[in-house]
Amino acid sequence: MELKSKVLNATVIVAALGYFVDLYDLVLFGVVRKISLEGIGIMGDAQKMSGDFLLNMQMVGMLLGGLLFGIYGDKKGRVAVLYGSICLYSLANILNGFVDQLPNEEAFMAYAACRLFAGIGLAGELGAGITLVNETMTKESRGWGTTIIVSVGALGAVLAAFVSNISGDWHISYFVGGGLGLLLLFLRFSTFESHMFAQTKQEKSIRKGKFLDIFTSKEAWTKYVACIIIGLPIWFAIGILTFLSGEFTKTMKITEPIVAGYAIAATYIGLTIGDFLCGYLSQIWKSRKKPVLLFILAGCVTTIIYLTTTGISAFGFYLLCSCIGFSNGYWVNMVTIASESFGTNIRSTVTTTVPNFIRAAVIPITLLFRQFEFMTNSNLFAAGIVGGICSLLALIALRFIPETFGKDLNYSESWKS
Repeated sequence: MELKSKVLNATVIVAALGYFVDLYDLVLFGVVRKISLEGIGIMGDAQKMSGDFLLNMQMVGMLLGGLLFGIYGDKKGRVAVLYGSICLYSLANILNGFVDQLPNEEAFMAYAACRLFAGIGLAGELGAGITLVNETMTKESRGWGTTIIVSVGALGAVLAAFVSNISGDWHISYFVGGGLGLLLLFLRFSTFESHMFAQTKQEKSIRKGKFLDIFTSKEAWTKYVACIIIGLPIWFAIGILTFLSGEFTKTMKITEPIVAGYAIAATYIGLTIGDFLCGYLSQIWKSRKKPVLLFILAGCVTTIIYLTTTGISAFGFYLLCSCIGFSNGYWVNMVTIASESFGTNIRSTVTTTVPNFIRAAVIPITLLFRQFEFMTNSNLFAAGIVGGICSLLALIALRFIPETFGKDLNYSESWKS
Protein backbone atom coordinates (compact mmCIF):
# COMPACT_ATOMS: atom_id res chain seq x y z
CA MET A 1 0.00 0.00 0.00
CA GLU A 2 1.45 3.35 -1.06
CA LEU A 3 1.79 6.02 1.62
CA LYS A 4 -0.41 9.09 1.14
CA SER A 5 1.09 12.50 0.43
CA LYS A 6 -2.27 14.28 0.17
CA VAL A 7 -2.85 16.12 3.45
CA LEU A 8 -6.66 16.29 3.42
CA ASN A 9 -7.32 12.58 3.02
CA ALA A 10 -10.18 10.63 4.63
CA THR A 11 -8.06 9.34 7.50
CA VAL A 12 -6.89 12.82 8.51
CA ILE A 13 -10.38 14.30 8.27
CA VAL A 14 -11.98 11.53 10.35
CA ALA A 15 -9.16 11.64 12.92
CA ALA A 16 -9.52 15.43 13.19
CA LEU A 17 -13.27 15.18 13.77
CA GLY A 18 -12.63 12.41 16.29
CA TYR A 19 -10.25 14.57 18.27
CA PHE A 20 -12.76 17.44 18.01
CA VAL A 21 -15.35 15.32 19.84
CA ASP A 22 -12.67 14.00 22.19
CA LEU A 23 -11.69 17.49 23.34
CA TYR A 24 -15.33 18.56 23.63
CA ASP A 25 -15.82 15.81 26.19
CA LEU A 26 -12.40 16.22 27.80
CA VAL A 27 -12.94 19.83 28.90
CA LEU A 28 -16.70 19.60 29.41
CA PHE A 29 -16.47 18.98 33.14
CA GLY A 30 -14.31 22.08 33.51
CA VAL A 31 -17.02 24.07 31.73
CA VAL A 32 -20.03 22.75 33.70
CA ARG A 33 -18.17 22.09 36.96
CA LYS A 34 -19.96 24.70 39.09
CA ILE A 35 -23.52 24.36 37.78
CA SER A 36 -23.43 20.55 37.67
CA LEU A 37 -22.16 20.31 41.26
CA GLU A 38 -24.92 22.67 42.33
CA GLY A 39 -27.31 20.39 40.45
CA ILE A 40 -26.44 17.49 42.75
CA GLY A 41 -26.57 19.61 45.89
CA ILE A 42 -22.91 20.56 46.39
CA MET A 43 -22.60 24.23 47.23
CA GLY A 44 -20.04 26.83 48.32
CA ASP A 45 -16.60 25.82 49.55
CA ALA A 46 -17.41 22.11 49.22
CA GLN A 47 -17.26 22.54 45.44
CA LYS A 48 -13.47 23.02 45.47
CA MET A 49 -12.69 19.60 46.95
CA SER A 50 -15.53 17.81 45.14
CA GLY A 51 -14.58 19.37 41.81
CA ASP A 52 -10.92 18.44 42.22
CA PHE A 53 -11.96 14.85 43.04
CA LEU A 54 -14.17 14.50 39.96
CA LEU A 55 -11.50 15.96 37.68
CA ASN A 56 -8.95 13.56 39.18
CA MET A 57 -11.30 10.63 38.58
CA GLN A 58 -11.48 11.58 34.91
CA MET A 59 -7.70 11.84 34.72
CA VAL A 60 -7.20 8.49 36.48
CA GLY A 61 -9.54 7.02 33.88
CA MET A 62 -7.40 8.50 31.11
CA LEU A 63 -4.30 7.01 32.70
CA LEU A 64 -5.88 3.56 32.77
CA GLY A 65 -7.44 3.98 29.34
CA GLY A 66 -4.14 5.08 27.84
CA LEU A 67 -2.54 1.80 28.88
CA LEU A 68 -5.56 -0.31 27.93
CA PHE A 69 -6.21 1.16 24.49
CA GLY A 70 -2.53 1.77 23.68
CA ILE A 71 -1.61 -1.87 24.24
CA TYR A 72 -4.77 -3.05 22.48
CA GLY A 73 -3.89 -0.87 19.48
CA ASP A 74 -0.53 -2.60 19.08
CA LYS A 75 -2.02 -6.05 19.48
CA LYS A 76 -5.31 -5.81 17.58
CA GLY A 77 -5.10 -2.65 15.47
CA ARG A 78 -5.44 1.13 15.52
CA VAL A 79 -8.94 1.21 14.00
CA ALA A 80 -10.34 -1.22 16.59
CA VAL A 81 -9.28 1.19 19.35
CA LEU A 82 -11.19 4.04 17.73
CA TYR A 83 -14.46 2.11 17.82
CA GLY A 84 -14.08 0.93 21.41
CA SER A 85 -13.02 4.27 22.84
CA ILE A 86 -15.82 6.21 21.12
CA CYS A 87 -18.51 3.82 22.35
CA LEU A 88 -17.28 3.98 25.94
CA TYR A 89 -16.97 7.74 26.36
CA SER A 90 -20.20 8.42 24.44
CA LEU A 91 -22.27 6.16 26.70
CA ALA A 92 -20.54 7.47 29.85
CA ASN A 93 -21.39 11.07 28.92
CA ILE A 94 -25.02 10.27 28.15
CA LEU A 95 -25.36 8.53 31.54
CA ASN A 96 -23.63 11.52 33.18
CA GLY A 97 -26.62 13.64 32.21
CA PHE A 98 -28.90 11.52 34.43
CA VAL A 99 -26.88 11.43 37.68
CA ASP A 100 -29.02 14.05 39.42
CA GLN A 101 -31.95 11.65 39.29
CA LEU A 102 -30.32 9.87 42.25
CA PRO A 103 -30.12 11.06 45.88
CA ASN A 104 -27.27 13.58 46.37
CA GLU A 105 -24.66 11.22 47.87
CA GLU A 106 -25.38 8.52 45.30
CA ALA A 107 -25.46 11.15 42.56
CA PHE A 108 -21.92 12.27 43.44
CA MET A 109 -20.60 8.70 43.33
CA ALA A 110 -22.41 8.09 40.04
CA TYR A 111 -20.90 11.33 38.69
CA ALA A 112 -17.44 10.08 39.71
CA ALA A 113 -18.03 6.72 38.01
CA CYS A 114 -19.16 8.43 34.81
CA ARG A 115 -16.07 10.65 34.77
CA LEU A 116 -13.86 7.60 35.37
CA PHE A 117 -15.31 5.61 32.47
CA ALA A 118 -15.50 8.65 30.21
CA GLY A 119 -11.80 9.21 30.92
CA ILE A 120 -10.99 5.60 30.02
CA GLY A 121 -12.81 6.01 26.71
CA LEU A 122 -11.37 9.43 25.90
CA ALA A 123 -7.86 8.06 26.35
CA GLY A 124 -7.88 6.04 23.14
CA GLU A 125 -8.97 8.60 20.55
CA LEU A 126 -5.94 10.86 20.02
CA GLY A 127 -3.22 8.20 20.20
CA ALA A 128 -4.93 5.86 17.76
CA GLY A 129 -5.69 8.70 15.33
CA ILE A 130 -2.15 10.12 15.37
CA THR A 131 -0.61 6.65 15.00
CA LEU A 132 -2.87 5.80 12.08
CA VAL A 133 -2.13 9.07 10.26
CA ASN A 134 1.64 8.84 10.83
CA GLU A 135 1.70 5.28 9.47
CA THR A 136 -0.40 6.02 6.38
CA MET A 137 1.23 9.27 5.22
CA THR A 138 4.68 10.01 3.78
CA LYS A 139 7.38 11.22 6.16
CA GLU A 140 7.41 14.59 4.39
CA SER A 141 3.67 15.24 4.77
CA ARG A 142 2.64 13.49 7.99
CA GLY A 143 3.47 16.59 10.05
CA TRP A 144 0.77 18.48 8.16
CA GLY A 145 -1.67 15.66 8.91
CA THR A 146 -1.07 15.77 12.66
CA THR A 147 -1.22 19.59 12.60
CA ILE A 148 -4.71 19.48 11.08
CA ILE A 149 -5.87 16.86 13.60
CA VAL A 150 -4.74 18.80 16.66
CA SER A 151 -5.72 22.25 15.36
CA VAL A 152 -9.24 21.21 14.36
CA GLY A 153 -9.61 19.07 17.48
CA ALA A 154 -8.85 21.96 19.83
CA LEU A 155 -11.97 23.74 18.59
CA GLY A 156 -14.05 20.98 20.20
CA ALA A 157 -13.29 22.59 23.56
CA VAL A 158 -14.60 25.89 22.22
CA LEU A 159 -17.85 24.20 21.17
CA ALA A 160 -18.22 22.72 24.67
CA ALA A 161 -18.08 26.20 26.18
CA PHE A 162 -20.63 27.66 23.78
CA VAL A 163 -23.07 24.74 24.03
CA SER A 164 -23.03 25.11 27.81
CA ASN A 165 -23.55 28.86 27.78
CA ILE A 166 -26.18 28.88 25.03
CA SER A 167 -28.25 26.05 26.51
CA GLY A 168 -27.63 26.99 30.15
CA ASP A 169 -28.24 23.34 31.01
CA TRP A 170 -25.36 21.02 31.95
CA HIS A 171 -27.46 17.94 31.11
CA ILE A 172 -27.75 19.04 27.47
CA SER A 173 -23.99 19.57 27.31
CA TYR A 174 -23.35 15.95 28.29
CA PHE A 175 -26.06 14.64 25.95
CA VAL A 176 -24.59 16.59 23.02
CA GLY A 177 -21.12 15.18 23.77
CA GLY A 178 -22.43 11.62 23.84
CA GLY A 179 -24.51 12.14 20.72
CA LEU A 180 -21.59 13.57 18.74
CA GLY A 181 -19.51 10.55 19.71
CA LEU A 182 -22.14 8.09 18.48
CA LEU A 183 -22.48 10.00 15.18
CA LEU A 184 -18.72 9.77 14.79
CA LEU A 185 -18.94 5.99 14.74
CA PHE A 186 -20.52 6.14 11.29
CA LEU A 187 -17.59 8.15 9.93
CA ARG A 188 -15.12 5.60 11.28
CA PHE A 189 -16.25 3.12 8.64
CA SER A 190 -14.24 5.12 6.08
CA THR A 191 -10.92 4.45 7.87
CA PHE A 192 -8.61 1.54 7.11
CA GLU A 193 -5.85 -0.14 9.07
CA SER A 194 -2.27 0.95 8.38
CA HIS A 195 -0.11 -1.24 6.18
CA MET A 196 2.82 -0.94 8.62
CA PHE A 197 0.74 -2.47 11.41
CA ALA A 198 -0.67 -5.17 9.10
CA GLN A 199 2.89 -6.24 8.20
CA THR A 200 4.04 -6.26 11.82
CA LYS A 201 0.98 -8.21 12.92
CA GLN A 202 1.98 -11.08 10.62
CA GLU A 203 5.39 -11.38 12.28
CA LYS A 204 4.67 -13.75 15.17
CA SER A 205 8.19 -13.40 16.59
CA ILE A 206 7.81 -9.65 17.23
CA ARG A 207 6.60 -8.63 20.70
CA LYS A 208 3.68 -6.23 20.31
CA GLY A 209 2.27 -3.79 22.83
CA LYS A 210 4.56 -4.88 25.66
CA PHE A 211 4.57 -1.67 27.69
CA LEU A 212 7.16 -2.83 30.23
CA ASP A 213 9.63 -3.62 27.41
CA ILE A 214 10.19 0.14 27.12
CA PHE A 215 11.88 0.09 30.50
CA THR A 216 14.37 -2.65 29.56
CA SER A 217 16.35 -0.13 27.48
CA LYS A 218 17.84 3.02 29.01
CA GLU A 219 17.60 4.85 25.70
CA ALA A 220 13.93 3.88 25.29
CA TRP A 221 12.69 4.77 28.75
CA THR A 222 14.67 8.01 28.75
CA LYS A 223 12.95 9.08 25.52
CA TYR A 224 9.59 7.93 26.82
CA VAL A 225 9.78 9.79 30.13
CA ALA A 226 11.17 12.88 28.38
CA CYS A 227 8.18 12.89 25.96
CA ILE A 228 5.85 13.02 28.97
CA ILE A 229 7.76 15.72 30.83
CA ILE A 230 7.89 18.16 27.89
CA GLY A 231 4.09 18.28 27.94
CA LEU A 232 3.74 19.22 31.63
CA PRO A 233 3.59 23.02 31.04
CA ILE A 234 0.62 22.54 28.71
CA TRP A 235 -1.50 20.83 31.33
CA PHE A 236 -0.34 23.20 34.03
CA ALA A 237 -1.75 25.98 31.84
CA ILE A 238 -5.01 24.11 31.21
CA GLY A 239 -5.55 22.35 34.54
CA ILE A 240 -4.47 25.19 36.83
CA LEU A 241 -4.50 28.57 35.06
CA THR A 242 -7.63 27.85 32.99
CA PHE A 243 -9.80 25.35 34.87
CA LEU A 244 -9.25 27.24 38.15
CA SER A 245 -9.48 30.71 36.59
CA GLY A 246 -12.45 31.59 38.79
CA GLU A 247 -10.23 31.29 41.87
CA PHE A 248 -7.46 33.44 40.37
CA THR A 249 -9.71 36.30 39.27
CA LYS A 250 -10.59 37.05 42.89
CA THR A 251 -6.90 37.45 43.79
CA MET A 252 -6.29 39.41 40.58
CA LYS A 253 -8.96 41.92 41.71
CA ILE A 254 -11.09 41.48 38.60
CA THR A 255 -14.50 42.85 39.53
CA GLU A 256 -16.42 41.89 36.40
CA PRO A 257 -17.93 38.37 36.45
CA ILE A 258 -15.84 35.75 34.64
CA VAL A 259 -17.58 32.84 32.92
CA ALA A 260 -15.43 29.70 33.28
CA GLY A 261 -16.65 28.38 29.93
CA TYR A 262 -15.53 31.50 28.11
CA ALA A 263 -12.11 31.36 29.79
CA ILE A 264 -11.72 27.76 28.58
CA ALA A 265 -12.95 28.69 25.09
CA ALA A 266 -10.49 31.59 24.90
CA THR A 267 -7.64 29.32 25.99
CA TYR A 268 -8.45 26.71 23.38
CA ILE A 269 -8.83 29.26 20.61
CA GLY A 270 -5.28 30.29 21.48
CA LEU A 271 -4.21 26.64 21.55
CA THR A 272 -5.72 26.07 18.09
CA ILE A 273 -3.74 28.95 16.59
CA GLY A 274 -0.60 27.98 18.49
CA ASP A 275 -0.78 24.33 17.43
CA PHE A 276 -1.21 25.29 13.79
CA LEU A 277 1.75 27.69 13.96
CA CYS A 278 3.88 25.12 15.77
CA GLY A 279 3.11 22.48 13.14
CA TYR A 280 3.79 24.97 10.37
CA LEU A 281 7.15 25.98 11.85
CA SER A 282 8.04 22.32 12.27
CA GLN A 283 7.49 21.67 8.56
CA ILE A 284 9.32 24.86 7.49
CA TRP A 285 12.26 24.40 9.88
CA LYS A 286 12.27 20.61 9.33
CA SER A 287 12.50 20.13 13.07
CA ARG A 288 10.10 18.98 15.80
CA LYS A 289 12.27 20.19 18.70
CA LYS A 290 13.01 23.81 17.74
CA PRO A 291 9.37 24.96 17.77
CA VAL A 292 8.79 23.14 21.08
CA LEU A 293 11.67 25.04 22.67
CA LEU A 294 10.31 28.33 21.35
CA PHE A 295 6.83 27.66 22.73
CA ILE A 296 8.02 26.50 26.17
CA LEU A 297 9.93 29.76 26.57
CA ALA A 298 6.93 31.76 25.32
CA GLY A 299 4.77 29.94 27.85
CA CYS A 300 7.07 31.05 30.67
CA VAL A 301 6.63 34.69 29.60
CA THR A 302 2.82 34.57 29.32
CA THR A 303 2.51 32.74 32.66
CA ILE A 304 4.47 35.52 34.38
CA ILE A 305 2.24 38.12 32.74
CA TYR A 306 -0.88 36.19 33.79
CA LEU A 307 0.22 35.90 37.43
CA THR A 308 1.29 39.53 37.79
CA THR A 309 -1.68 41.21 36.10
CA THR A 310 -4.37 42.81 38.27
CA GLY A 311 -7.51 44.90 37.88
CA ILE A 312 -8.20 44.16 34.20
CA SER A 313 -11.61 43.85 32.53
CA ALA A 314 -13.32 40.53 31.78
CA PHE A 315 -12.42 40.94 28.09
CA GLY A 316 -8.79 41.58 29.07
CA PHE A 317 -8.78 38.40 31.13
CA TYR A 318 -10.20 36.32 28.27
CA LEU A 319 -7.53 37.80 25.99
CA LEU A 320 -4.91 36.81 28.55
CA CYS A 321 -6.30 33.27 28.56
CA SER A 322 -6.01 33.11 24.78
CA CYS A 323 -2.36 34.20 25.04
CA ILE A 324 -1.75 31.44 27.60
CA GLY A 325 -3.30 28.95 25.19
CA PHE A 326 -1.34 30.21 22.19
CA SER A 327 2.04 30.07 23.95
CA ASN A 328 1.35 26.49 25.07
CA GLY A 329 0.21 25.37 21.62
CA TYR A 330 2.91 22.78 21.00
CA TRP A 331 0.76 19.73 21.82
CA VAL A 332 0.84 18.82 18.12
CA ASN A 333 4.63 18.45 18.13
CA MET A 334 4.65 16.68 21.46
CA VAL A 335 2.34 13.86 20.30
CA THR A 336 4.10 13.68 16.91
CA ILE A 337 7.50 13.32 18.58
CA ALA A 338 6.17 10.52 20.80
CA SER A 339 4.72 8.67 17.82
CA GLU A 340 7.85 9.07 15.68
CA SER A 341 10.24 8.00 18.45
CA PHE A 342 9.27 4.31 18.61
CA GLY A 343 8.77 1.30 16.33
CA THR A 344 5.51 -0.02 14.89
CA ASN A 345 5.15 -2.83 17.46
CA ILE A 346 5.00 -0.36 20.38
CA ARG A 347 3.97 2.88 18.61
CA SER A 348 0.28 2.82 19.54
CA THR A 349 1.12 2.11 23.17
CA VAL A 350 3.52 5.05 23.32
CA THR A 351 1.40 7.49 21.32
CA THR A 352 -1.66 6.73 23.43
CA THR A 353 -0.06 6.59 26.87
CA VAL A 354 2.19 9.66 26.60
CA PRO A 355 -0.59 12.29 26.18
CA ASN A 356 -2.72 10.56 28.80
CA PHE A 357 0.12 10.39 31.31
CA ILE A 358 0.56 14.12 30.72
CA ARG A 359 -3.15 14.73 31.27
CA ALA A 360 -3.09 12.56 34.40
CA ALA A 361 -0.14 14.61 35.65
CA VAL A 362 -2.73 17.30 36.43
CA ILE A 363 -3.40 15.25 39.59
CA PRO A 364 0.06 15.73 41.19
CA ILE A 365 0.25 19.22 39.67
CA THR A 366 -3.05 20.16 41.37
CA LEU A 367 -2.00 18.57 44.67
CA LEU A 368 1.32 20.41 44.56
CA PHE A 369 -0.47 23.66 43.74
CA ARG A 370 -2.87 23.20 46.68
CA GLN A 371 0.06 22.46 49.00
CA PHE A 372 1.96 25.60 48.00
CA GLU A 373 -1.28 27.58 48.15
CA PHE A 374 -1.73 26.45 51.77
CA MET A 375 1.90 27.16 52.66
CA THR A 376 2.07 30.62 51.05
CA ASN A 377 -1.57 31.64 51.43
CA SER A 378 -1.41 32.90 47.82
CA ASN A 379 -2.78 31.03 44.82
CA LEU A 380 -0.84 33.27 42.42
CA PHE A 381 2.48 32.62 44.12
CA ALA A 382 1.72 28.90 44.34
CA ALA A 383 0.91 28.80 40.62
CA GLY A 384 4.19 30.58 39.86
CA ILE A 385 6.19 27.98 41.76
CA VAL A 386 4.44 25.00 40.16
CA GLY A 387 4.57 26.56 36.68
CA GLY A 388 8.27 27.25 37.08
CA ILE A 389 8.94 23.64 38.09
CA CYS A 390 6.98 22.28 35.10
CA SER A 391 8.76 24.57 32.61
CA LEU A 392 12.23 23.84 33.99
CA LEU A 393 11.65 20.08 33.83
CA ALA A 394 10.33 20.41 30.25
CA LEU A 395 13.42 22.33 29.10
CA ILE A 396 15.72 19.70 30.64
CA ALA A 397 13.71 16.81 29.15
CA LEU A 398 13.82 18.29 25.64
CA ARG A 399 17.59 17.74 25.59
CA PHE A 400 17.08 13.97 25.92
CA ILE A 401 14.80 13.62 22.88
CA PRO A 402 16.43 13.05 19.46
CA GLU A 403 15.14 14.93 16.42
CA THR A 404 12.43 12.85 14.68
CA PHE A 405 11.48 15.00 11.67
CA GLY A 406 11.55 12.91 8.47
CA LYS A 407 12.26 9.67 10.31
CA ASP A 408 11.32 6.38 8.58
CA LEU A 409 8.67 4.71 10.78
CA ASN A 410 8.55 1.31 9.09
CA TYR A 411 10.53 -0.66 11.69
CA SER A 412 9.99 -2.61 14.91
CA GLU A 413 11.70 -2.39 18.29
CA SER A 414 13.63 -5.41 19.60
CA TRP A 415 14.84 -4.47 23.06
CA LYS A 416 13.87 -7.80 24.60
CA SER A 417 14.10 -11.26 23.12
